[in-house]
Amino acid sequence: MHPQDNPSQWRRGQGLWANVPAAQWNDWHWQLQNRVLTLEHLEQHLELTPEERAGCEHAKDKLAVAITPHFFNLIDRDDPTCPIRLQVIPRGGELMVSPEERLDPVGEETHMPVPGLVHRYPDRVLFLVTDRCAAYCRYCTRSRLVSNAQNYDFHPEFEAGLKYIAEHPEVRDVLLSGGDPLLLADNKLDYLLGRLRAIPHVEFIRIGSRIPVFLPQRITPALCEILKKHGPIWMSIHTNHPRECTWELKEACDRLSFAGVPLGNQSVLLRGVNDDAETMKSLVHRLLQMRVRPYYLYQCDLITGSAHFRTDPRVGVEIIRALRGHTTGYAVPQFVIDAPGGGGKVPLNPNYVKEYTENEIVLRNFAGELYNYPLPASAEVLK
Repeated sequence: MHPQDNPSQWRRGQGLWANVPAAQWNDWHWQLQNRVLTLEHLEQHLELTPEERAGCEHAKDKLAVAITPHFFNLIDRDDPTCPIRLQVIPRGGELMVSPEERLDPVGEETHMPVPGLVHRYPDRVLFLVTDRCAAYCRYCTRSRLVSNAQNYDFHPEFEAGLKYIAEHPEVRDVLLSGGDPLLLADNKLDYLLGRLRAIPHVEFIRIGSRIPVFLPQRITPALCEILKKHGPIWMSIHTNHPRECTWELKEACDRLSFAGVPLGNQSVLLRGVNDDAETMKSLVHRLLQMRVRPYYLYQCDLITGSAHFRTDPRVGVEIIRALRGHTTGYAVPQFVIDAPGGGGKVPLNPNYVKEYTENEIVLRNFAGELYNYPLPASAEVLK
């Protein structure tokens, strides 16, 4: 086991906020009320680089700055290349827009039959229920929408979305996202989940959330009871680097798991954050220790001002190659590109098939060794 994979060494504590009473620190409302939100507030806690200062001055027109005290404590304030710092503190690269970048990189607006509801795949919908997050990732696919820095003026229309879902029996799977659904008040979340559960053809309800990472204090017993009441509610959390896997996050994942919430993780492949196999291996090992199944590794979307985050997709393929066969299969996520313009998720895998012959398939294993598997006598060549 890598030393940083040992749960006894996982980071916890109040750091810069050591003098805050524990009762306040553990209150998610206090965490939200005391977020780092401005350039002046940032400079009280760390020395910004000129590139960071330029990014902060532009943030009000692109994507607001917001960092919870819990997550801010994970930043190495002496290292401008800290992988946590890169994710939440703006940089000047956000001002550079490449020709291929788009405000809506995965074409959600063109698949939105009612405001806030995306129906791209035949049997499932994405239900955007808020434009707010506890903290804002600088590579956010929905930076046009969240925080309203770009005057998108998003107002979730619960009733219109619920009506659409109820009237479309092909919809068996609903994913709540936003913004972050777990920022909704308990009573509002209880109402929304109850309405969805009452629709007979809705079989599968999911929540996409970074709240357990940014704000683990939000995972209260009361919230867990709501999720249990309407369960099973599946949840995808979002961690990108092993440093994010704190003891507080582990405890939050324990509470969710014990409430019957199956947990998966989605990571975004980010330059300088997690674009190497050792970092990714440490992350997925920590996730399994928290009862979280690594699910997706995303190529960074073509969101405006994201070129400094994006890697060559072949880096992602090589990371998967380095994981496959070198750790448990449960730890290996699926690497995907969300096809620009609305094509949906396209998986990218190392090539483990060398060739098909008339009688067999020639396979290449994780070590590059070749093996032959005979085809059934009645097999037809697939065109």
